[in-house]
Amino acid sequence: MTDFALWPVLAGAAAFFAVGALWYGVLLSKPWQRAAGLTNSQLREGNMALIFALTFLFEMLIAMVLWHLLARTDPKPFVVMMMAVGFAGGVMIPAIGINYLYLRKPLALFLIDAGHFLFGMAAMGAVFVWFRS
Repeated sequence: MTDFALWPVLAGAAAFFAVGALWYGVLLSKPWQRAAGLTNSQLREGNMALIFALTFLFEMLIAMVLWHLLARTDPKPFVVMMMAVGFAGGVMIPAIGINYLYLRKPLALFLIDAGHFLFGMAAMGAVFVWFRS
């Protein structure tokens, strides 16, 4: 396994992106919108192509870092999942939690966004397990 492999990284980022599409588009769009305090007109104001492109690029960066770590350590499949979910629970979610505390964001928004990171990283981990098998 090389330190960087395009297809697993793309697929891992795509899995994370798909979780986000389901999470914010189908499952929790209205609760998220309320918790974020955004109106329908505010949601329409942004450049969605740019927002989605940058989201995917950030998810690519996350995938590259995780893939690199896996390439360096060559863990068993269950450890890959522990690393992916552990990275979400031990780094990403606390980081957004700290940010939300200072921004005075509501707990509901934190829980929705934290769930997205947790399930998104689990999906990425599952894709990486599949690519490594």
